[in-house]
Amino acid sequence: MDCTMTAPFAADARTPAELLHAYLRAGAPDADPSRPLITFYDDSTGERVELSAKTFDNWVAKTANLLQDELNAGPDDRAALLLPAHWQTAVWLLACWSVGVTAVPGGEPADADLVVSGPEGLAAAQECSGERVALALRPLGGRFPQRPDGFLDYAAEVPGQGDRFAPYSPVDPSSPALETVIDGLPLKLSGEQSVALAREGAARLGLGTQSRVLSTLSFDDWSGLEAGLLAPLAAGASVVLCRNSDGLTDEQWEKRIDAERVTVRLS
Repeated sequence: MDCTMTAPFAADARTPAELLHAYLRAGAPDADPSRPLITFYDDSTGERVELSAKTFDNWVAKTANLLQDELNAGPDDRAALLLPAHWQTAVWLLACWSVGVTAVPGGEPADADLVVSGPEGLAAAQECSGERVALALRPLGGRFPQRPDGFLDYAAEVPGQGDRFAPYSPVDPSSPALETVIDGLPLKLSGEQSVALAREGAARLGLGTQSRVLSTLSFDDWSGLEAGLLAPLAAGASVVLCRNSDGLTDEQWEKRIDAERVTVRLS
């Protein structure tokens, strides 16, 4: 483990979106907003995507503008995210938290105000009576060959959105931000609580600003969100997300861990 963090990173951040803002401000002396924040592998397609904090924030801003201006989503809304652990899922999570929308990874579409789904969840997503957004999850953020009926195609809608985002009203750190599962129990967390738990996870894992966390865990519960996004963000660290990687051999894993300079592996 990498224990280079001697003081809490972004100690004044009270929401997950504020953790990202702190990362962009390079709040630690050795933090560089141009370095990779998220590196993503899909081993079923051979895709590898690397996003700096600046590039990631640009995607978050565009997606938050889509949420707020096109989908009319706000702090009283809940978004069911039927998505795998993917770089675009991380974008959607931070976009929800930027607007003040409660993110519900793996949530029931029928109980949500809007739903965001990958290809595998489209049938279930039809149960949502609100806005529906589909993600093709194709390499390079590509569109669906044919837009699913009843859905907006995220890849077609997001490019035209603004590169800067400002919520219509400030996000209240004490308001609901995340519905997740911790140790088998469903919990509702505010932004403050999510950040506090992320910091606890970062400390437990010994993460610092030079850490590289490799995760193959699902985002449908807290352990995956902590490992694959929130604890690294809270520490000023970076993450390597791996999807469809069950077929990799030990030798292939060793090569990847070495090539990506991984310091912590969680699976």
